Amino acid sequence: MATCPAGHASASPDYCDVCGERIGGAPPSVPAPGSGPGGSGPGGSAPGSGGTAGTSGIPAVPGGNPCPDCGTPASDRFCEECGYDFATGGGKPTPAPPEEPPIPAPAPEPVPDPPSPAPSSPATGPEGGREAEGAPAADGWVAVVSADRGYYDAIIAELDPDAGVIAFPPYCPERRVPIGGGQVRIGRRSASRGVTPEIDLRVAPEDPGVSHVHAVLLARPGGGWALVDPGSTNGTSLNGSTATIPLNVEVPVGDGDRIHVGVWTTITLRKGEAP
Repeated sequence: MATCPAGHASASPDYCDVCGERIGGAPPSVPAPGSGPGGSGPGGSAPGSGGTAGTSGIPAVPGGNPCPDCGTPASDRFCEECGYDFATGGGKPTPAPPEEPPIPAPAPEPVPDPPSPAPSSPATGPEGGREAEGAPAADGWVAVVSADRGYYDAIIAELDPDAGVIAFPPYCPERRVPIGGGQVRIGRRSASRGVTPEIDLRVAPEDPGVSHVHAVLLARPGGGWALVDPGSTNGTSLNGSTATIPLNVEVPVGDGDRIHVGVWTTITLRKGEAP
């Protein structure tokens, strides 16, 4: 009886019957006395029993059968390469080769961002309010700003004689301001109040009677404008009159109408003229 390196008793002198480890350099087991052929000593097989001492009773392995794990031809019960047990079908199977790591899929090419839509024009924008209804910007409206001597004289005549006289500016060149969009404010800009009117009357010579937001022109759906005084100090009048228009009431105005604000300023609306 042989002993494997793990300490198991093995009937096979080459590989352990229990764990399949190879028993290297171990001499073959010696049969017990009288166990040979024709022996009749103690422990011997009875004649005609067909058995011999020192055998495990496991059928012999036909030579040349390949190992199912590693393919080595069988020369004994256990495979010399991997220890496979040909008799019981067990042993230490050959480890499978490591799997190849999967090849990563190529990264998709970046998709360019779609081009930004072109901004809508003020007169046709989706959120233009009155602009969407038909602002007159495309008609070439111009506000002609001038110092009006006749309007100045009419205002001075209505003032208290004891009040200080405001002199008419000796030089005030005419200005042409293009107007359009949903609303056009008339007044004097103020950095502290954050007011920058579209028709800025703070340009020298500055009219002292003009409020920061003196009047507003609102685009009308059918064309033209509506004039509104939101609450100026000295009021707003039209076409040579000194009677002021009601506060916060839309007054229709159009081509050729004259808007009077302050002490001497007249703003004449012109349609279809270049600035």
